[in-house]
Amino acid sequence: MGNGVDILIKGGLIYDGRPLPPYPADILISGQRIHSIGTFSLNDADLVLDAQGLAVAPGFIDVHAHSDFTLMADPRAEGKLCQGVTTEINGNCGMSAAPLMNKAFERREDDLRELDIRERWNTLREYFDLLEKRSIALNVAILAGHGNIRGSVIGYDDRSPSPGELAEMVRLLAESVEQGAIGISTGLIYPPGIYSKTEELIALACSLEDKALIYTSHMRSEGTNLVDAVGEVLRIGRESGMKVHISHIKTAGMNNWHKADEVIAMLREAIAAGLRVSCDRYPYTASSTDLDSILPSWAFDGGNEMEIRRLKGEAEREKIGKELKEQSLQKDYWERILVSSIHSEKNRWMEGKTMAAIAGELNMDPVDAVISILVEERLRVGAIFFSMSEENVRKFLSLPFCMIGSDSSARSFDGPTKKGSPHPRGFGTFPRLFRKYVKEDRLISFEDAVNKSTALAAQTFGLVDRGEIRQGMYADLVIFDPETIKDKAGFDDPFRKPEGIRYVLVNGCPAIWEGRLTGRRAGRVLRRTRH
Repeated sequence: MGNGVDILIKGGLIYDGRPLPPYPADILISGQRIHSIGTFSLNDADLVLDAQGLAVAPGFIDVHAHSDFTLMADPRAEGKLCQGVTTEINGNCGMSAAPLMNKAFERREDDLRELDIRERWNTLREYFDLLEKRSIALNVAILAGHGNIRGSVIGYDDRSPSPGELAEMVRLLAESVEQGAIGISTGLIYPPGIYSKTEELIALACSLEDKALIYTSHMRSEGTNLVDAVGEVLRIGRESGMKVHISHIKTAGMNNWHKADEVIAMLREAIAAGLRVSCDRYPYTASSTDLDSILPSWAFDGGNEMEIRRLKGEAEREKIGKELKEQSLQKDYWERILVSSIHSEKNRWMEGKTMAAIAGELNMDPVDAVISILVEERLRVGAIFFSMSEENVRKFLSLPFCMIGSDSSARSFDGPTKKGSPHPRGFGTFPRLFRKYVKEDRLISFEDAVNKSTALAAQTFGLVDRGEIRQGMYADLVIFDPETIKDKAGFDDPFRKPEGIRYVLVNGCPAIWEGRLTGRRAGRVLRRTRH
């Protein structure tokens, strides 16, 4: 089975990516593309796929992924393929594979070493060349991370760029776009993005002449200052003329749940005024990021070594502890934080446990436990945060301009990426969408769910000839049983394959056949197409 074989998909119900009712038809694939759609005989192809009773859709596009480094470590991407994903948008939250220079290069060294990645690179072109040599299993497009650009030029200091430094940041962004980036992403709760002023972001966005590119943002706040953070994204869109996209839109923390309607009204108003605005969402009420993200922003100034020094220093440790205590007054605050990954073997027992339980076993106050663990692990601790409202998840998923993003890296069922107890969204996002929110809850229609996962994503992120089932399009396809599709991954056991995904084709090559991984890797790097 492979790209040299003509494949006939016989008898399926086609959801072509548009928000329209499905229709029955056969699909003939020749090489990497869809040759034609209609009615064909079994003799018209070398290989026949019986899709009777199955839904045939474009391969799902994960618009918010973090596989920049895991694909270098393990290009199989089994967790994504098994849920029907054929394309990822990486480089999100201001953190991309490139550019990597100076302080930004140094900061990523631990990540590369942990994944046993031996190659090193500085530019996006160099990274793409290495990725292509890996023969990746799915298609990849990349946003240039603002954090990489700022870190490469300024480092991780809490200050604004000088005019010369800003010019260098503009140059690095232009170079990344020239080498194939499809836009710029920001991560404004993480260093160094957390230190940037709005004017800096506007200057970078305005420097991009091609307005088909996109600005995406992990906003400055998803909780207390959520409304202001949304306002900042919209201001950047107005002043730059760029498409703007809010990553993993949410209202974090019970005290902020009531803000969802105001935020949605702001977005609708902006769209009505002519702004190109979109967002993405994963179908879970828990988020996941680094444990030290709960620290006050001043603790990050100067980079990781300075952060660790502050956590060790008596006066600054006391100040950090006091601020953590003030923000954790909610009764079950520490029970809602689950440690997902630990670097050291010694503390591996903490994975999958809440901070409340860990603090109890250590016989420590939770605040002291967090600080001690971060110091001992040199900040390399991942966590899952149960902070969202199911009602608001439903509101966001229902928005016609909301797409689906897992906010996870591509992992496999064995090998270097099978580590820790990660968020189950890395193995269950798309099946969960169809099982819970389409089939069971009837929140959105089947065709709308397909559209959010395919054509809408391709149009928003500028992916050419993908996201729809049409003649001449690339044959990225997922064929599944709409009755049995179901996510199986849980917080207690995230490395579980979903049910119901029968076939997945990437560029016409079968990656999953009759429910089993084939081991074929036909993914491509999707460089930006000039407009």
